[in-house]
Amino acid sequence: MRYLLLTACVLSCLHATAQQDSYPSLQLPDSLTADAHALVRLDEMQVTLHAIDEMAVSAKRVVTVLDPQGNDHLQAYLRYSPAIRIKKLGAVVYDAQGREVQAFKERQFTDVSAVSGGTLYSDARVKYVPYTPGQYPYTFEFSYEFETPNTGVLPSWHFLDNYNIPTERSSFEIRFASPELRPECVEYNLEGISVDKLVTDHSIRYTALQVPAIKAESLSPSFRSVVPRVHTRMVNFQYEGYEARIQDWATMGRWINQNLLEGQDALPESTISRVRSLVAGVEDPLEKARLVYEYVQTNTRYISVQVGIGGLKPISAIEVDKVKYGDCKGLSNYTMALLQAVGVTAYYVHVQAGRDKVDFIDGFPDLAQGNHVILAVSDGERLHWIDCTSRTAPFGFLGDFTDDRRVLIMKPEGGVLARTPAYKDDANRQETRARYALDILGGIAGEVQITTSGIQYDNHYGLESQSADDHSRHYKRYWPEINNLKLRSLHFSNNREAVRFTEEIHLEAQGYASTTGELMLFAPNAFNRWNSVPKRYRERQLPLQISRGFLDEDQFVIGLPEGYRVESLPEVRDLETDFGIYHMGLEYDADTHSLTYKRRLLLKENLFPANRYEDYRQFRKMVAASDNALVVLVKS
Repeated sequence: MRYLLLTACVLSCLHATAQQDSYPSLQLPDSLTADAHALVRLDEMQVTLHAIDEMAVSAKRVVTVLDPQGNDHLQAYLRYSPAIRIKKLGAVVYDAQGREVQAFKERQFTDVSAVSGGTLYSDARVKYVPYTPGQYPYTFEFSYEFETPNTGVLPSWHFLDNYNIPTERSSFEIRFASPELRPECVEYNLEGISVDKLVTDHSIRYTALQVPAIKAESLSPSFRSVVPRVHTRMVNFQYEGYEARIQDWATMGRWINQNLLEGQDALPESTISRVRSLVAGVEDPLEKARLVYEYVQTNTRYISVQVGIGGLKPISAIEVDKVKYGDCKGLSNYTMALLQAVGVTAYYVHVQAGRDKVDFIDGFPDLAQGNHVILAVSDGERLHWIDCTSRTAPFGFLGDFTDDRRVLIMKPEGGVLARTPAYKDDANRQETRARYALDILGGIAGEVQITTSGIQYDNHYGLESQSADDHSRHYKRYWPEINNLKLRSLHFSNNREAVRFTEEIHLEAQGYASTTGELMLFAPNAFNRWNSVPKRYRERQLPLQISRGFLDEDQFVIGLPEGYRVESLPEVRDLETDFGIYHMGLEYDADTHSLTYKRRLLLKENLFPANRYEDYRQFRKMVAASDNALVVLVKS
């Protein structure tokens, strides 16, 4: 009897455990699932630092996917390389009732290169689950364990995946065998959630329960700036056989110079002679640098190459010179070597590239920061920045991929944090000049000239390398208010030295103006309307982020059709706010029977508290109303 009771108890416990781990999804609380496409049920990771050259990582992630848009949040993949030994890898799928419907062992995962098809060679790979759901909701459990001798890049932790994705349980723990292996942690945005932090002599653990989603709102800051997260770093570490003790960014820069860059700048004598001939007679270091930069743009191509010291060490300048390709590290190192050969000083720079401006953390040096390499060229007084992966960007122009952010410069004496150039407000200029005529049927014909600089240049200059079909599609999207648009001719001028791009367009379109009885109505602003108005929120939660300022200046001369006179013109509009300045006005010239339309819009980059969002929205509404205001003509 005692045996039977014990057996029954064990079976009951096993059944309860199985039920607990099966994750039914039919009765999830509305407080977690409202407006969500997926729900993270469990996200846990344990990092164990056994020694300076021995780290083990185990993780388990359970996601309930509520609809097809939630599939992107599975994250059921594991990147690996020769330095990462996978010890365990598996996945389980549960239906809405929490019943297991499919399990995947490691041999059933798809194993592919971790880089794009354009890569010539790589030792970085990824294993992922090739799962196609048959119904919703479903729950996906993914777990793995791996070991690596590289302790220089510790995992950091986000308690939420993205906007509108809540988390039921999130746990992150780092264990370390000795005080020398204790990592440093910096916390962000934890004040908004309930986090249990436990610190002992040999571990640091964070646990959070029922973390509510951050609702996405128009014109919000980047998710990274608002998400609760913990960033970690090792002071003492080993990376691909090189040991380090990093106290500050200066020592980090020295370590990179000594272990990643030293010896990689040698060039063949024939190449040195060629590049010296290229700059023969040129004294100005910036002109030398420009010639070398254009030489690299013409004679090499960018391609992802992630072989070497964990993807951090550039391939040698000799190798790039031989094969004529390289990744950002290889091309930057190669260009730096060429510049050195002609007596121009340039520095290797790590940057976190992307549309979001992400700064290196002051006082918190680690290898995980930065995903791209550029160069800083010195003229003896100031730095000029170049991205050696671009075959089209002008010398000294970065664009919105790497501008206005704190970066790490590798100088001979060590690492130095600096800021890349910022393209602010009126530096991002677009000037539109047009002259068009309106015919008695409402059609228009004329010419338009658009000149851009700053980030607006970055958005336009790619047109010169596109096809005629691409041009047609572009201008139809750019001027959606002009139906039946026909491009008669196009001419582009790219002043790379001044960083200014000019488009000259001859066009025509039928039915631009509408006629009703004796009246003809049309919007004089045919070529640069700011129509969109941000979404309205009853209770805005997040700050308002105007991430890019700009200046648009427009002047259009409009020939009016014979037999019509002006009945009414839109009122002059002048707005001056914290967000920007707007002017719009029209003048009629009886001698030429034409209108001159003038418009100026300056938008200011800034971060505003949530309670200013509605003020900004009203500013946008007034601009949109004025941009769409109509001229009324009547038959004479």
